[in-house]
Amino acid sequence: MCFINKSINILWLSIFAWLGIFIPYANASPPQLQHAKNYHENVSIKDYFVSEKLDGIRGYWDGNKLLSRNGLLISTPTWFVKNFPSYPLDGELWLGRGNFQQALSIVSQISPSSSNDVRWQKMRFMIFDLPNHVGDFSERVKSMRSLVAKINSPYLKMIPQQKIQSREQLQELLDEVVKNDGEGLMLHKSNGQYTVGRNNNILKLKPHYDAEATVVAHLPGQGKFAGMLGSLLVENNEGVRFKVGTGFSVQQRRNPPAIGSIITYKYWGYTETNVPRFASYLRQRKSF
Repeated sequence: MCFINKSINILWLSIFAWLGIFIPYANASPPQLQHAKNYHENVSIKDYFVSEKLDGIRGYWDGNKLLSRNGLLISTPTWFVKNFPSYPLDGELWLGRGNFQQALSIVSQISPSSSNDVRWQKMRFMIFDLPNHVGDFSERVKSMRSLVAKINSPYLKMIPQQKIQSREQLQELLDEVVKNDGEGLMLHKSNGQYTVGRNNNILKLKPHYDAEATVVAHLPGQGKFAGMLGSLLVENNEGVRFKVGTGFSVQQRRNPPAIGSIITYKYWGYTETNVPRFASYLRQRKSF
Protein backbone atom coordinates (compact mmCIF):
# COMPACT_ATOMS: atom_id res chain seq x y z
CA MET A 1 0.00 0.00 0.00
CA CYS A 2 2.83 2.42 0.84
CA PHE A 3 4.41 1.63 -2.53
CA ILE A 4 1.13 2.42 -4.31
CA ASN A 5 0.69 5.69 -2.42
CA LYS A 6 4.26 6.68 -3.17
CA SER A 7 3.71 5.90 -6.85
CA ILE A 8 0.64 8.13 -6.87
CA ASN A 9 2.64 10.96 -5.30
CA ILE A 10 5.40 10.52 -7.87
CA LEU A 11 2.78 10.65 -10.63
CA TRP A 12 1.47 13.96 -9.25
CA LEU A 13 4.99 15.33 -9.06
CA SER A 14 5.55 14.32 -12.68
CA ILE A 15 2.39 16.12 -13.73
CA PHE A 16 3.41 19.25 -11.84
CA ALA A 17 6.88 19.08 -13.36
CA TRP A 18 5.36 18.82 -16.84
CA LEU A 19 3.37 21.97 -16.07
CA GLY A 20 6.51 23.74 -14.93
CA ILE A 21 5.47 23.65 -11.27
CA PHE A 22 7.79 22.43 -8.53
CA ILE A 23 6.34 21.09 -5.31
CA PRO A 24 8.79 19.34 -2.96
CA TYR A 25 8.07 15.72 -2.14
CA ALA A 26 6.75 15.38 1.39
CA ASN A 27 5.53 12.05 2.72
CA ALA A 28 5.82 8.46 1.55
CA SER A 29 2.09 8.12 2.11
CA PRO A 30 -0.86 10.53 2.33
CA PRO A 31 -2.04 11.74 5.74
CA GLN A 32 -4.66 9.54 7.37
CA LEU A 33 -7.83 11.57 6.88
CA GLN A 34 -11.49 11.18 7.63
CA HIS A 35 -13.77 11.40 4.58
CA ALA A 36 -17.47 12.11 4.26
CA LYS A 37 -20.25 9.94 2.99
CA ASN A 38 -23.22 11.43 1.17
CA TYR A 39 -26.08 12.71 3.30
CA HIS A 40 -29.02 10.35 3.70
CA GLU A 41 -32.34 11.09 5.35
CA ASN A 42 -32.30 8.28 7.91
CA VAL A 43 -30.10 10.32 10.25
CA SER A 44 -31.22 12.42 13.20
CA ILE A 45 -30.41 16.05 12.39
CA LYS A 46 -30.16 16.89 16.08
CA ASP A 47 -27.19 14.53 16.38
CA TYR A 48 -25.03 16.61 14.04
CA PHE A 49 -23.21 19.90 13.84
CA VAL A 50 -23.75 21.62 10.50
CA SER A 51 -21.30 23.82 8.60
CA GLU A 52 -20.80 25.15 5.10
CA LYS A 53 -18.96 22.91 2.65
CA LEU A 54 -16.16 25.11 1.36
CA ASP A 55 -14.91 24.92 -2.23
CA GLY A 56 -11.30 24.98 -1.10
CA ILE A 57 -8.25 22.72 -1.14
CA ARG A 58 -8.00 20.09 1.56
CA GLY A 59 -5.01 20.72 3.78
CA TYR A 60 -3.46 18.80 6.68
CA TRP A 61 -1.22 20.60 9.16
CA ASP A 62 0.93 17.86 10.74
CA GLY A 63 2.24 20.11 13.50
CA ASN A 64 5.21 21.28 11.47
CA LYS A 65 4.21 21.65 7.82
CA LEU A 66 1.14 21.82 5.60
CA LEU A 67 0.41 18.83 3.38
CA SER A 68 -2.08 18.10 0.63
CA ARG A 69 -4.45 15.16 0.91
CA ASN A 70 -1.96 13.22 -1.26
CA GLY A 71 0.93 13.91 1.09
CA LEU A 72 2.60 16.61 -1.00
CA LEU A 73 4.17 19.57 0.77
CA ILE A 74 2.22 22.81 0.37
CA SER A 75 4.86 25.53 0.49
CA THR A 76 3.54 28.51 2.43
CA PRO A 77 5.17 31.78 3.50
CA THR A 78 6.62 31.44 7.00
CA TRP A 79 4.33 34.20 8.26
CA PHE A 80 1.26 32.32 7.07
CA VAL A 81 1.81 29.40 9.47
CA LYS A 82 3.36 31.45 12.28
CA ASN A 83 2.13 30.24 15.69
CA PHE A 84 0.22 27.29 14.21
CA PRO A 85 0.06 24.55 16.89
CA SER A 86 2.42 21.60 17.19
CA TYR A 87 -0.42 19.09 16.66
CA PRO A 88 -2.46 18.15 13.55
CA LEU A 89 -5.24 20.24 12.03
CA ASP A 90 -7.62 19.21 9.26
CA GLY A 91 -9.05 21.95 7.08
CA GLU A 92 -9.39 23.77 3.77
CA LEU A 93 -7.23 26.40 2.14
CA TRP A 94 -9.88 28.87 1.03
CA LEU A 95 -10.05 32.19 -0.80
CA GLY A 96 -13.80 32.63 -0.57
CA ARG A 97 -16.75 31.28 -2.50
CA GLY A 98 -16.16 30.68 -6.18
CA ASN A 99 -12.38 31.06 -6.05
CA PHE A 100 -11.25 27.43 -6.14
CA GLN A 101 -9.20 27.74 -9.33
CA GLN A 102 -7.38 30.80 -8.04
CA ALA A 103 -6.62 29.04 -4.76
CA LEU A 104 -5.35 25.99 -6.64
CA SER A 105 -3.10 28.21 -8.73
CA ILE A 106 -1.60 29.80 -5.62
CA VAL A 107 -1.05 26.50 -3.81
CA SER A 108 0.57 24.96 -6.91
CA GLN A 109 3.15 27.70 -7.44
CA ILE A 110 6.87 27.64 -6.65
CA SER A 111 7.74 27.93 -2.95
CA PRO A 112 6.64 31.40 -1.72
CA SER A 113 9.52 32.23 0.62
CA SER A 114 9.28 36.00 0.33
CA SER A 115 7.65 37.84 3.21
CA ASN A 116 5.89 40.13 0.74
CA ASP A 117 4.26 37.33 -1.24
CA VAL A 118 0.85 38.96 -1.59
CA ARG A 119 -0.76 35.91 -3.21
CA TRP A 120 -1.20 34.29 0.19
CA GLN A 121 -2.46 37.33 2.06
CA LYS A 122 -6.10 36.62 1.24
CA MET A 123 -5.80 32.88 1.82
CA ARG A 124 -7.25 31.32 4.98
CA PHE A 125 -6.68 27.90 6.47
CA MET A 126 -10.22 27.07 7.62
CA ILE A 127 -10.05 24.20 10.08
CA PHE A 128 -12.90 21.79 10.68
CA ASP A 129 -11.33 19.06 12.78
CA LEU A 130 -8.52 17.94 15.09
CA PRO A 131 -7.37 14.47 13.95
CA ASN A 132 -5.42 13.54 17.11
CA HIS A 133 -7.94 14.88 19.64
CA VAL A 134 -9.33 12.03 21.76
CA GLY A 135 -12.69 13.70 22.40
CA ASP A 136 -15.89 13.54 20.38
CA PHE A 137 -16.74 16.23 17.85
CA SER A 138 -18.57 18.38 20.42
CA GLU A 139 -15.36 18.53 22.46
CA ARG A 140 -13.27 19.13 19.34
CA VAL A 141 -15.47 22.10 18.41
CA LYS A 142 -14.72 23.69 21.79
CA SER A 143 -10.99 23.00 21.37
CA MET A 144 -10.93 24.49 17.87
CA ARG A 145 -12.69 27.66 19.03
CA SER A 146 -10.24 27.98 21.90
CA LEU A 147 -7.25 27.40 19.61
CA VAL A 148 -8.30 30.02 17.06
CA ALA A 149 -8.97 32.58 19.79
CA LYS A 150 -5.63 31.87 21.47
CA ILE A 151 -3.50 32.06 18.31
CA ASN A 152 -5.41 35.05 16.94
CA SER A 153 -3.93 34.62 13.47
CA PRO A 154 -5.59 36.28 10.46
CA TYR A 155 -4.75 33.15 8.46
CA LEU A 156 -6.04 30.44 10.78
CA LYS A 157 -9.81 30.36 11.14
CA MET A 158 -12.44 27.81 12.04
CA ILE A 159 -15.38 26.91 9.82
CA PRO A 160 -18.45 27.93 11.89
CA GLN A 161 -20.34 24.98 13.33
CA GLN A 162 -23.97 25.13 14.45
CA LYS A 163 -26.71 22.84 15.70
CA ILE A 164 -30.12 22.79 14.03
CA GLN A 165 -33.31 21.04 15.02
CA SER A 166 -35.09 19.85 11.87
CA ARG A 167 -34.77 18.87 8.21
CA GLU A 168 -36.72 22.00 7.35
CA GLN A 169 -34.00 24.12 8.97
CA LEU A 170 -31.36 22.07 7.17
CA GLN A 171 -33.02 22.74 3.81
CA GLU A 172 -33.37 26.44 4.60
CA LEU A 173 -29.68 26.64 5.48
CA LEU A 174 -28.72 24.76 2.31
CA ASP A 175 -30.86 27.07 0.18
CA GLU A 176 -29.26 30.14 1.81
CA VAL A 177 -25.71 28.87 1.26
CA VAL A 178 -26.38 27.92 -2.37
CA LYS A 179 -28.15 31.22 -3.07
CA ASN A 180 -24.93 32.95 -2.01
CA ASP A 181 -22.78 30.78 -4.31
CA GLY A 182 -21.79 28.26 -1.65
CA GLU A 183 -21.22 24.61 -2.49
CA GLY A 184 -23.29 22.82 0.13
CA LEU A 185 -23.22 21.64 3.74
CA MET A 186 -21.24 19.28 5.94
CA LEU A 187 -22.71 17.39 8.90
CA HIS A 188 -20.42 16.21 11.73
CA LYS A 189 -21.83 13.75 14.25
CA SER A 190 -21.69 15.35 17.69
CA ASN A 191 -20.50 12.22 19.50
CA GLY A 192 -18.35 10.94 16.65
CA GLN A 193 -14.63 10.28 16.94
CA TYR A 194 -12.21 11.28 14.22
CA THR A 195 -12.19 8.03 12.24
CA VAL A 196 -9.89 7.53 9.24
CA GLY A 197 -11.70 6.67 6.03
CA ARG A 198 -15.21 7.27 4.74
CA ASN A 199 -17.83 6.95 7.45
CA ASN A 200 -21.13 8.29 8.79
CA ASN A 201 -19.45 10.54 11.37
CA ILE A 202 -19.26 13.12 8.61
CA LEU A 203 -21.78 13.62 5.79
CA LYS A 204 -21.85 15.97 2.82
CA LEU A 205 -25.01 17.52 1.44
CA LYS A 206 -24.89 19.17 -1.96
CA PRO A 207 -27.95 20.43 -3.84
CA HIS A 208 -29.29 19.40 -7.15
CA TYR A 209 -31.62 21.43 -9.27
CA ASP A 210 -33.80 20.76 -12.28
CA ALA A 211 -34.29 22.75 -15.45
CA GLU A 212 -35.44 22.34 -19.02
CA ALA A 213 -33.51 22.12 -22.29
CA THR A 214 -34.22 21.45 -25.95
CA VAL A 215 -32.88 18.31 -27.59
CA VAL A 216 -30.46 19.30 -30.38
CA ALA A 217 -29.01 15.93 -31.40
CA HIS A 218 -28.79 12.23 -30.55
CA LEU A 219 -25.24 11.05 -29.91
CA PRO A 220 -24.64 7.31 -30.46
CA GLY A 221 -23.79 4.94 -27.63
CA GLN A 222 -20.80 2.67 -27.35
CA GLY A 223 -20.13 -0.63 -25.61
CA LYS A 224 -23.27 -1.94 -23.97
CA PHE A 225 -25.19 0.98 -25.46
CA ALA A 226 -24.04 0.35 -29.04
CA GLY A 227 -26.93 0.86 -31.44
CA MET A 228 -28.77 2.95 -28.86
CA LEU A 229 -28.62 6.48 -27.50
CA GLY A 230 -25.37 7.38 -25.81
CA SER A 231 -26.27 10.91 -24.80
CA LEU A 232 -28.43 13.86 -25.79
CA LEU A 233 -26.91 17.10 -26.98
CA VAL A 234 -29.20 19.77 -25.54
CA GLU A 235 -29.43 23.54 -25.31
CA ASN A 236 -30.79 25.29 -22.23
CA ASN A 237 -32.63 28.58 -21.95
CA GLU A 238 -29.32 30.45 -21.62
CA GLY A 239 -28.14 29.11 -24.98
CA VAL A 240 -25.54 26.80 -23.44
CA ARG A 241 -25.11 23.43 -25.16
CA PHE A 242 -24.03 20.34 -23.24
CA LYS A 243 -24.48 16.58 -23.11
CA VAL A 244 -26.93 14.63 -20.95
CA GLY A 245 -25.75 11.03 -20.84
CA THR A 246 -27.17 9.50 -17.67
CA GLY A 247 -30.58 8.88 -16.14
CA PHE A 248 -32.03 6.95 -19.10
CA SER A 249 -33.65 3.52 -18.98
CA VAL A 250 -32.77 1.00 -21.69
CA GLN A 251 -36.16 1.63 -23.27
CA GLN A 252 -35.51 5.38 -23.35
CA ARG A 253 -32.14 4.79 -24.98
CA ARG A 254 -33.87 2.74 -27.67
CA ASN A 255 -36.55 5.41 -28.15
CA PRO A 256 -35.01 8.72 -27.06
CA PRO A 257 -36.83 12.04 -26.89
CA ALA A 258 -37.20 13.50 -30.37
CA ILE A 259 -34.96 16.27 -31.64
CA GLY A 260 -36.71 19.53 -30.85
CA SER A 261 -38.52 18.13 -27.81
CA ILE A 262 -38.13 19.58 -24.32
CA ILE A 263 -36.61 17.54 -21.51
CA THR A 264 -36.16 18.16 -17.81
CA TYR A 265 -32.72 17.41 -16.37
CA LYS A 266 -31.26 17.60 -12.89
CA TYR A 267 -27.82 19.02 -12.13
CA TRP A 268 -25.50 20.02 -9.30
CA GLY A 269 -24.49 23.63 -9.82
CA TYR A 270 -22.41 25.01 -12.69
CA THR A 271 -18.88 24.76 -14.01
CA GLU A 272 -16.77 27.88 -14.50
CA THR A 273 -17.99 28.01 -18.13
CA ASN A 274 -21.62 28.00 -16.96
CA VAL A 275 -22.29 24.41 -18.02
CA PRO A 276 -24.66 22.47 -15.72
CA ARG A 277 -22.58 20.08 -13.64
CA PHE A 278 -23.41 16.32 -13.71
CA ALA A 279 -26.56 16.80 -15.80
CA SER A 280 -28.86 13.77 -15.66
CA TYR A 281 -32.11 13.06 -17.53
CA LEU A 282 -35.34 13.20 -15.54
CA ARG A 283 -38.26 13.24 -18.02
CA GLN A 284 -39.64 14.60 -21.25
CA ARG A 285 -42.11 17.46 -21.18
CA LYS A 286 -45.55 16.21 -22.11
CA SER A 287 -47.68 18.03 -24.68
CA PHE A 288 -51.13 18.95 -23.43
